[in-house]
Amino acid sequence: MTMTSKEIRQKFLEYFESKEHLILPSAPLVPKDDPTLLWINAGMAPFKSYFDGRATPPNTRVSNSQKCIRTNDIENVGNTARHHTLFEMLGNFSFGDYFKEEAIKWSYEFLTEEMKLDSSKFWISIYKDDEEAFDIWVNQIGIPKERVVRMGKDENFWEIGTGPCGPCSEIHYDMGADFGCSDDCKFGCECDRYREVWNLVFTQYDLTDDGEYNPLPNKNIDTGMGLERLASIVQGVDTNYETDLFQPITNFIGEHTEFDYQENDDITMAYRVIADHIRGVTFAIGDGVLPSNEGRGYVIRRILRRAVRYAKKLNLKVPFLHKIVPVIVDIMGDVYPEITEKEEQIKKVIKNEAIRFQETLDQGIQILEELIEELDQNNQEIIPGDKVFTLYDTYGFPKELTEEIAKERGYKIDEAGFESAMAEQRARARAAREDHEQDHAETKLFKEIRNEINKPEFVGYTMMESKADVLKIVIDNKMVNSLKAGEEGLVILSKTPFYAESGGQIGDQGALLGDELTATVVDTQEKAELIIHQVVVEEGELALGTELTARVKSQRRKDIRRNHTATHLVHEALRETLGEHVEQSGSLVEPNRLRFDFTHFEAITDEELREIEEKVNQQVMNNLEVEVLETTLEEAKELGATALFSEKYSENVRVVRIGDYSLELCGGTHVAATGEISLCKIVNESGIAAGVRRIEAVTGEYAIDYINHRENILKEVATKLKTNPDNLIERTEKLQTEIKELEGEITALKDKLANSQVDDLISNQEEINDINVILEKVEGMDADGLRTMGDNMKTEIESGVILLASNLGEKVLFVSIVTQDLVNQGFNAGQIIGEVARVAGGGGGGRPDMAQAGGSQPEKLDDAFEKAREIIAGN
Repeated sequence: MTMTSKEIRQKFLEYFESKEHLILPSAPLVPKDDPTLLWINAGMAPFKSYFDGRATPPNTRVSNSQKCIRTNDIENVGNTARHHTLFEMLGNFSFGDYFKEEAIKWSYEFLTEEMKLDSSKFWISIYKDDEEAFDIWVNQIGIPKERVVRMGKDENFWEIGTGPCGPCSEIHYDMGADFGCSDDCKFGCECDRYREVWNLVFTQYDLTDDGEYNPLPNKNIDTGMGLERLASIVQGVDTNYETDLFQPITNFIGEHTEFDYQENDDITMAYRVIADHIRGVTFAIGDGVLPSNEGRGYVIRRILRRAVRYAKKLNLKVPFLHKIVPVIVDIMGDVYPEITEKEEQIKKVIKNEAIRFQETLDQGIQILEELIEELDQNNQEIIPGDKVFTLYDTYGFPKELTEEIAKERGYKIDEAGFESAMAEQRARARAAREDHEQDHAETKLFKEIRNEINKPEFVGYTMMESKADVLKIVIDNKMVNSLKAGEEGLVILSKTPFYAESGGQIGDQGALLGDELTATVVDTQEKAELIIHQVVVEEGELALGTELTARVKSQRRKDIRRNHTATHLVHEALRETLGEHVEQSGSLVEPNRLRFDFTHFEAITDEELREIEEKVNQQVMNNLEVEVLETTLEEAKELGATALFSEKYSENVRVVRIGDYSLELCGGTHVAATGEISLCKIVNESGIAAGVRRIEAVTGEYAIDYINHRENILKEVATKLKTNPDNLIERTEKLQTEIKELEGEITALKDKLANSQVDDLISNQEEINDINVILEKVEGMDADGLRTMGDNMKTEIESGVILLASNLGEKVLFVSIVTQDLVNQGFNAGQIIGEVARVAGGGGGGRPDMAQAGGSQPEKLDDAFEKAREIIAGN
């Protein structure tokens, strides 16, 4: 019986557990405390701090099945048997314990004895100078030396800049000649015949800044084997997509499309792209990443939109892709419970994003049609590259789709111009990366400092002021001995009451005071577990070893505390009112306001907002006690504490309990009782992304100021309307009735004026090629008036073309009407008015018999009428 992917995964973990490895769960896809990575993209990524010595591993031998995301070769996904956005990396790791001999022997033993693979099909690559690995594979394992291939540094040596590095050895499996690209296909070819199964990295050197490879005192092992590839070999199928990890997904897609999986290469690729991408998006959303226009959110949006495009190739209706999520959960939810817990939310996010992208596609197609029409009028055949880029960058309209539509219409796109615009965007991205690298350099410096000093004590939960010594001073990523008056730098103290920005709560401000020293703390941040004070020296000198008083701005901190506690109340009120699906997805806590982002998939009604606000203020009036508990993460979960599912918590956590109303994991500062909040007033609610809403609110004095300001506005409006605030609604309704009556009178007068002018205007008609043409300017007439006048003229003349224009100061309005007999002959009011309006700096369109337009250059009315004559004469 064929081994399932679940059995393969379990056998791998059980095998290495038998080799005294600690089995760890998969880390979230979002890296923790690693600004160098956008995603966890390899099995070793969560263990980087163990490899470089910054942290001590829980065991010298570790094994896991790690979910990973890579998107650097997304265009290959679906086109090959082995590329994926999301994949599982089976890995075993040694931190200064065993080395090459054990790693190689165990990999061979697992594949042959546990997976029952034929070793005669093994091909081994090693680094060209790695005699030790060669000896183990040939003389100890027994692989024929002709199937152990030496390769260069690019293929079989792992290093990323300076630091730990070393040679590697890859195990490949010969799938047979049928998988080769030709009869003389050999090992090393990029086709699917020789399939890489397992990569064994031997971290044995330390690369210095001088380019020297010094032996490491503690050598490490880092291996990685893709579950999807191993499953395809063990299950005897052609590609990863035929394994039980993907087949249920492709079968489900097949039930909803008329196209068969193997109908042709394009259809097969569409199936694969959809299956892979929705799998990746499901796991990313499960780990807290939502589609957006930047960072990880942009990656997810791009992957999902690519899936939507391929769904269109299978004629799958929008929305459809969210229906695949339960299939993925059924396959993998028992191993990765986060996707089971978040199944409904994942479905809603995918559904909403797909609908929004369909709207984007519709908008892009409309813009593209207008572009093509413009090209047609100017006898051009190539869509400019900057226009293609704008469609891609601004509207999310894929270049391939622009090219496809253009080709159908007989046009080409300017590839060089598009690539030029892309190059400019990459330059902007490089500049952004340089800023990111600068931040990374700063983080690296503070990590070095962290290893030199004891972690400073934070006393700010209970104190606003404390004595402290200056431990370190940094300016422009360099440590210095002092800051003089007028200088600015980053300061680390031995003890501090200053709260560093975290969990949405902004950093404290205040002062550092000493003998003849006054320094302002303008911000407080955390880097490498250190509290960093951004300081400007006002007077005196701040030097290393200085003993001083650190004093937080107390009123500012009190205002922040009010808002932070209020966010907890808002969160619970949202869940009570809208449902348990509400999850925090971001927050900002400042002195003057709070902002709370949360998952929800439709706008909140005014009634719901009032209910949420009332619930929050009820708890404020109840003056609930706010308690802080220090406990373990497991105990906090048992208590039912709410946590951010995108956050990775340490074993010991801080829990904030607000009476019996709210219980959340939180490291922020809070009031002692909810009565200190005084009042919470919601000032705005909006959508900020697909499936994400935002509430903004004020508390305390700021809430009172807000209400007073609104009352003053009401009083001022009431005064202007000559009434009082209590009668504003009645007064407004009365004015609206009066306005409507006056507008009716104005319309009647305009109609009467239009009728009185019709005969005069008709008498001025001209003939162009035996066609009656009326081209007239009418002063001060709006669009409705022009249409009425045109309709009246149309009833008076049997046949003709009417073009009326009204000069309204800085703009001009046009209305074009063509009688039905001339429409039948090919005249088109929409086309006529489009070209005419362009002459006057505008545009517009409409039906063949009636159209309207606007322009921004009234002074060109005569030229516009002349253009109309040319069009009619040439029709």
